[in-house]
Amino acid sequence: MKQLLRYLKNYKKECVLAPLFKMLEATFELFVPLVMAAIVDVGIAHSDTPYILKMSGVLIALGLIGLTCSITAQYFSAKAAVGFSTKLRHALFAHIESLSFTEMDKLGTATLITRMTSDINQTQAGVNLVLRLFLRSPFIVIGAMVMAFTVNTKAALTFVVTIPLLCIVVFGVMLISIPLYKRVQAGLDKVLGITRENLSGIRVIRAFAKEEEELTHFNDANEGLTRLQMFVAKISALMNPVTYVIINLATVVLIYIGAIQVNTGVLTQGEVIALVNYMSQILVELIKLANLIITVTKAIACGNRVQMVFELQPSFARADFAEAAEQDKETMQQISAEGRTVYDRMMKWADSEYIIEFKHVGLTYKGAAEEALTDMNLKVKAGETVGIIGGTGSGKSSLVNMIPRFYDATAGEVLFHGINVKELPLEQLRERIGVVMQKAVLFGGSVADNLRWGKGDATEEEMWEALEIAQAKEFVETKENKLDFPIAQAGKNLSGGQRQRMTIARAVIKKPEILILDDSASALDYATDLKLRQAIAGMREQTTTFIVSQRTSSIMGADQIIVLDDGQICGHGTHEELLKNCAVYQEIYASQFKKEVG
Repeated sequence: MKQLLRYLKNYKKECVLAPLFKMLEATFELFVPLVMAAIVDVGIAHSDTPYILKMSGVLIALGLIGLTCSITAQYFSAKAAVGFSTKLRHALFAHIESLSFTEMDKLGTATLITRMTSDINQTQAGVNLVLRLFLRSPFIVIGAMVMAFTVNTKAALTFVVTIPLLCIVVFGVMLISIPLYKRVQAGLDKVLGITRENLSGIRVIRAFAKEEEELTHFNDANEGLTRLQMFVAKISALMNPVTYVIINLATVVLIYIGAIQVNTGVLTQGEVIALVNYMSQILVELIKLANLIITVTKAIACGNRVQMVFELQPSFARADFAEAAEQDKETMQQISAEGRTVYDRMMKWADSEYIIEFKHVGLTYKGAAEEALTDMNLKVKAGETVGIIGGTGSGKSSLVNMIPRFYDATAGEVLFHGINVKELPLEQLRERIGVVMQKAVLFGGSVADNLRWGKGDATEEEMWEALEIAQAKEFVETKENKLDFPIAQAGKNLSGGQRQRMTIARAVIKKPEILILDDSASALDYATDLKLRQAIAGMREQTTTFIVSQRTSSIMGADQIIVLDDGQICGHGTHEELLKNCAVYQEIYASQFKKEVG
């Protein structure tokens, strides 16, 4: 949590002024009982109406000044807390963007969303309350006791006994409830996890008629959370009655002592009222302090969870943008320009006839006992089309994911123009690679907005050209606004095939040196798939294409075909060569050919 406080460095002024104005408010508040005592002892006792009105004006002035100080303190604390959370959220998002697929797999989407939202919000609330109350509450408690001693030493001894008793009750309840609140948070995470899982998998749940089972599962978790929350609430509910009993007993003692001393002329009636008011102030501030500590404890726990994400470093070095998350746009552009210069210089040094080479490459996923890919050797010339086929889990996606460094090879090396991809600036490497994932993901916005993900300054002509290559031009032209047609989040208002063609258009519009199609035409019919491959092959730019597919028809025209089986290459050659000498390829082809004929 301490490391996160650096995001407050731009709000030093606010961090000083917020507690300062709160202290001023508390100071004015401590004078209120003395003014009340003066009104009773002087104004009411002597029926001095002008004095009563004058002192009432003082009370109103103290209230207005205190209110102004409170509002000012709230403004500065809110500004610092919101600014802190904004910078923290920006930095966390930038850090998450820098992580490789390995770290993403480890953390999971639900965890990252929780860290970005509720954890940072809780941390923001903690910062806000600390700036407002961390100094104010102790100051009021100590100040009220000191002021009580200035009124009457003997009566003030009641405070010496009462305050420790109140502290024992308040902090005792707090120490018991804090671990329980952590369990409540864990239970809440579980309920949220079940909810998110059910919402994302609602179609599967209904397809298998599992609504009742999932409802029971959710109810069990929800009822467990409810029972725990009720138990914590019962313990926390003890605080108010017990503290009020102590305060009322202390008030009775104060009034008793005060009555005796008033009778003997040692104390005045106004001073007794002042002592009672100071006792009430102490009660209120101790309860505030207890709630503050509980909130801060939660904030520290949430801050530590956010810090855990920051401590998770990407498995590859991202020297070009890793330290730029908190810096300004000019610095980002400078780093980008420097990275591009390094890339261009290295490309001039490169002297290789192959655009991509795999040299004894192995890949072991983090936490896995065995290699996912073993001893991969492959050479690809510029402009070639490479088909990759194999059974489910054979490592097809893993192989192509190492080219743009979504995963880094754990053995051997992957070369781009003769240079190890680990030595190239990451942004510049990926600028020259177009990737279409297995799952077609589109973003909320227009068709044009999604295409500009591939090329930010794409012209309308380039967009239509990309759509034509991806076989998406026909359906886009039928839309009411064409390129301005609004696409819903995740492309929910498009069919599966339309989403796939849009993602392909997004990749080809950047005219990449390497185009990776990772089983991205599975929703297309055979005729559209054929037109797509022909259009890609006919692109003016010399594009090297990797086609990952389950269909032999999609890759049979490739310059070379890689057949994978259990993470190893079991066949390598053209379609005709593999039909002769690769049993795995023969089996795949025969099964699909029979299906097509039948």
